[in-house]
Amino acid sequence: MIRPEGPVAATLGNAILRDVTLRDGLQLTGKLLSAEQKVQTVRELLRLGVPAIELGSMARPDLVPTMANTLEVVHALTPAELEKCWIWVATPGHVAKAAAAGARNFQYCLSASDSHNKANIGRTTDQSLATLPEAIEYARAVDGRIQLCIATSFTCPFEGQVPEERILAIANDPRAEGTTDIVICDTLGQAVPAQVAQLITRVRTESPSRRVVYHGHDTWGLGVANTLAAIQAGAEMVDGALGGLGGCPFAPGASGNTSSEDILFATRPDWLTPEIFGELVVLSEHLLQELDEPNRSKSAQGARSKAEAFDWVLRP
Repeated sequence: MIRPEGPVAATLGNAILRDVTLRDGLQLTGKLLSAEQKVQTVRELLRLGVPAIELGSMARPDLVPTMANTLEVVHALTPAELEKCWIWVATPGHVAKAAAAGARNFQYCLSASDSHNKANIGRTTDQSLATLPEAIEYARAVDGRIQLCIATSFTCPFEGQVPEERILAIANDPRAEGTTDIVICDTLGQAVPAQVAQLITRVRTESPSRRVVYHGHDTWGLGVANTLAAIQAGAEMVDGALGGLGGCPFAPGASGNTSSEDILFATRPDWLTPEIFGELVVLSEHLLQELDEPNRSKSAQGARSKAEAFDWVLRP
């Protein structure tokens, strides 16, 4: 289990924040970021104290052009920096290529629903599970970590509601033995806190012992509420993106991720001061301006308010 040490360790209760701006956040943007801009963003986030980052994806660049330079980013980062970074993968070949570039933390993603898995990855869920043991072996060969990431854990854009038993069956599939974490994804942002709490609790108590990660979206305005429910139910890592950026190009109806700023403002980890929060807001604003994307973070908007007696408001 990744546990950042010292003053930069985020608590979020018993959880840490993983910022996914550079992967899930960039999937629907019309403009591209250079490898240099991505590396600079990783280093700024780490400098400010963000304990974990998703730096990109091995998705086909013809399908997700914003991920085309992911391996350039991996090559540019140091081993110490890469220790805190994750990369999205969907096949053993992805893991092998990313590992050869220096990556050590892999998020192996499949969808609970066959329809979304076919749209997203081009195969059935069972076919993705069938190749997972090989991916695990590639990760082990470089002393790496690999997560089992289950997209559409609550709803599917093509099939509707996904039964909890489907998630538990995947979580307990023997082919996932050796995964270090399990990621439960509200891909469409359609879950409510009670659902999130119940599924996280069941996965934590009814499947092999692994760190539980929650990945949420704010489509229906419950991103922060769902994230807090996940933490209270035992999630030890939660995902967010700067400015609420992001969405899945293969999931109609999906919108931005839960904002990293909003998660941090709500949870107040030990390392987060008003000054650091202000720097994160400015970093987010500059990035979104570069991408011509709106800022969906309520906390970032609040930080620019005229409530000057409040410590978390940015000073001129």
